[in-house]
Amino acid sequence: MYRVGMPGWKLAAKMGVPVRLRINITQDLEANVYVAESPDLDGLIVEAHTMDEIKTEALAAAGILLELELNTKAHAQADFNWHSAVPA
Repeated sequence: MYRVGMPGWKLAAKMGVPVRLRINITQDLEANVYVAESPDLDGLIVEAHTMDEIKTEALAAAGILLELELNTKAHAQADFNWHSAVPA
């Protein structure tokens, strides 16, 4: 398993090594949605109404972004991190 963003991750992914990425989930209390972002994969930001939906949407978006980045399919797993929202 090799983390997205580490040196050589693209080469490893193209060779078929599964890659792992961090996805941070927060809840937007005002909009009543969950928001997922990744510090490892540029462009990954999605929102959904339930925790199950946000995980599904985040993994789908990650797959598309990785495919665009690598010009090939990649096997990715995600580490979901929950961050509680602090009301303003």
